[in-house]
Amino acid sequence: MLDEARYFKGMQQVKMLLDEMALLKMNVFHWHLTDDQGWRIEIRKYPRLTEVGSKRAATPYPARRDQSDGVPFGGYYTRAQIQSIVEYAASRHVTILPEIEMPGHALAALASFPELGCSGGPYQVAKSWGIFEDVYCAGNQAVYRFLEDVLSEVIELFPSEYIHIGGDECPKERWNACPKCRAMIREQGLKDADELQSYFIKRIASFLAGNDRRLVGWDETLEGGLAPDATVMVWRDPVHAHIPAKQGHDVVMCPTAHCYFDYYQSLDQEHEPRAIGGYLPLEQVYAFEPIPEGLDEESSTHILGGQGNVWTEYIQNAAQVEYMAYPRATALAEVLWSPLEGKDYQDFIDRLPFFLRQLDELGVSYRSL
Repeated sequence: MLDEARYFKGMQQVKMLLDEMALLKMNVFHWHLTDDQGWRIEIRKYPRLTEVGSKRAATPYPARRDQSDGVPFGGYYTRAQIQSIVEYAASRHVTILPEIEMPGHALAALASFPELGCSGGPYQVAKSWGIFEDVYCAGNQAVYRFLEDVLSEVIELFPSEYIHIGGDECPKERWNACPKCRAMIREQGLKDADELQSYFIKRIASFLAGNDRRLVGWDETLEGGLAPDATVMVWRDPVHAHIPAKQGHDVVMCPTAHCYFDYYQSLDQEHEPRAIGGYLPLEQVYAFEPIPEGLDEESSTHILGGQGNVWTEYIQNAAQVEYMAYPRATALAEVLWSPLEGKDYQDFIDRLPFFLRQLDELGVSYRSL
């Protein structure tokens, strides 16, 4: 997964990443295209999403989250560029999974269309990292029409069976205070704001199903009840996989403990590029087991695989993406393509230099062993 909402990278970097994925037989590219800090996909019906939402006035300094650099930042992909990237990926047997965040992480969209928030704004594209209280108003029918319009254009561009809608880190303070949201809770016979989020997700899932697509969401979509046929992407504790898998829902595993490639690669942080935190060495990635401990054999068939996440709050350019992803992505690929009994970390390390020579030929800026 590549997050481009925080830092836009451009066609050349994405196509290079697809080349690298093909070398490892990684077959799904999860493309995080919208968030509080930027909207990166052209939507014909709503040009303000890129006219306004693709630009922020400033970005936090890497070493000082509470201070911004004062430098405007922006960028987005046109429909033609996306079509080119989708075709390029397909030629390398990679499917692109697009992500359009909702109901939280929506400030870039709300800055473009303030009427879609509970308070009506004013809003601005986020200039800092974190979780923000302002989210889509779940009691406003115009929000659902807007998102269905957006997703209709996403479906036109991406042939993927799956569409990722986020669903993570959605604060409920605005909903609890919003007359429209409270009215929706009463009208739908819901218990609370958690069930309102479930209603929101299920409604979007129904729209996607009507267009022959399946919804994927982060594991917070479990809150208030899952949408029928939804796929859950588990990023927190692997235990979150048990409930959906036992209920017959498909699951993709990407827990922070093994799959967050924006974490530091060494405890000697002074000699590493600035990262969001955490510590994820190569050996720990290799130790990843996508089937969660304690999950029964039948439920385990719903674990589709795993994913490495490159969130980019502290990853500004292509060279930094490569440094953080490799060689950790190499370990992840071997884990996911290998039976548990076939894993041998020392053997992997002995073979790894051969693959790194291939990365050298491609000019990839990986972290040396």
